[in-house]
Amino acid sequence: METKDLIKAISSDAAPVRRPLGTLLLAAFGAAGVIAVVVFSIVAGPRPDFAAAAETWRFLLKFVVTLALAGTTGALALSLARPGARLGMRLGLLAVAPTILLGAILIELTTIPSAEWTTRLVGTNARICLTLIPLIGLGPLAVLLTAMRQGAPTRPTLAGAACGLLAGGLAATLYAAHCFDDSPLFVATWYTLAIAILTVVGAIAGRFVLRW
Repeated sequence: METKDLIKAISSDAAPVRRPLGTLLLAAFGAAGVIAVVVFSIVAGPRPDFAAAAETWRFLLKFVVTLALAGTTGALALSLARPGARLGMRLGLLAVAPTILLGAILIELTTIPSAEWTTRLVGTNARICLTLIPLIGLGPLAVLLTAMRQGAPTRPTLAGAACGLLAGGLAATLYAAHCFDDSPLFVATWYTLAIAILTVVGAIAGRFVLRW
């Protein structure tokens, strides 16, 4: 057999090429979103006055912040799945969501009486927020960690934390449609704590699950 014929025979018998990692992770992001929507629909659902609330800037701001968090964290997770990737710019982009929220807090503090600050910060659904966001995000976190294992993360704890932060962003986006507390003060306090729970869980899981 000639060399070219041998190469052709080996090529025809080779296993199919694996799907590119980026495509796999994007598919995982989509699956995580679907799971989050299903769980949200079962355990919560949108608030009854969703249409009316959507006409207020405080309500809409919640989605701007959470979607910004999910988008920037997704970009970071894509980089962390590959060994040796530079993270400088993508780590810096994580400041986008907090910066938007900080601006909203400043507006809130300058437009409402100081006597109302504590009331708006505490809100009426803090316990529900701390329960539902992690609950909605656990399924997506599991999917994202599973997909991340198909890559080669050299910083498993950080990669796991990114998965948790992304799952938290997705969950918080959906929960925002249910939550009656729209003040940026409430969002900055309780949404942050709820998302932090998933981030810590992701970091701990990633340390073991994503280790080579």
